[in-house]
Amino acid sequence: MTGLGLHVERGGTGADLVVLLHGLGATGAVWHRLARAIEARGRRWIAPDLRGHGRSPSAGPFGFGLHAADVATLLRDEDPARVTLLGHSFGGVVGALLAGGLFGPLPARLVTLGVKLTWSEADLAGARAAAQRPARVFATRDDAQERYARIAGLHGLVAPEAPEMAGGVTAVEGGYALAMNPGVFSAADASVPDLLRRVRVPLRMAAGAEDPMVTLAEMTAIAPAARLLPGQLHNAQITAPEAVLALLDP
Repeated sequence: MTGLGLHVERGGTGADLVVLLHGLGATGAVWHRLARAIEARGRRWIAPDLRGHGRSPSAGPFGFGLHAADVATLLRDEDPARVTLLGHSFGGVVGALLAGGLFGPLPARLVTLGVKLTWSEADLAGARAAAQRPARVFATRDDAQERYARIAGLHGLVAPEAPEMAGGVTAVEGGYALAMNPGVFSAADASVPDLLRRVRVPLRMAAGAEDPMVTLAEMTAIAPAARLLPGQLHNAQITAPEAVLALLDP
């Protein structure tokens, strides 16, 4: 049943809820630093491992719609007027479907960080090929952890034992593998800008100024007030959590 069985971390207190949606290949643990800052502001937060990622069920399919339906189920007992969605990269697209009103009550607003808006045919072909590759088995956990760090965009940003790395690797027969199902790459879709244009709630878009995946011009074509975070790359929630936290301000 959709939404049931997802691994979800949560914390904080208060009426306002921030839903943290991770990027492709990562887990909800990447929000560790930002989640602590959200708690300090007197808000609650939840951070699921999306289907096919981390400690959540591995079974597909993995289209954006099913991810959105999963998250909608997690929010069914929440007051939508107190819910803010914050989605990083792939998670921002999942948030766009929720903020389009097709999967239940509309949240109060959507904030996106580093969503890739331009998908070339080469990009899509690469994603389709990645979705078909069998999961690689590594001889040691350290080797698997290093590969996970690269896939999740954490390499060089956090230590292998850091909380942000939680759930990325699992023991399998013959060694260790990424917990991610390669099939998650099948969700890649050139219609991402259209999905964001259909958002029916206030939308704030941002990206690191040094993020090679998205430009300010691409974002402002959808959200005129979009902004860049100076000096940041793709995973600003890791490297500049206070700057990302400021995106949640009115």
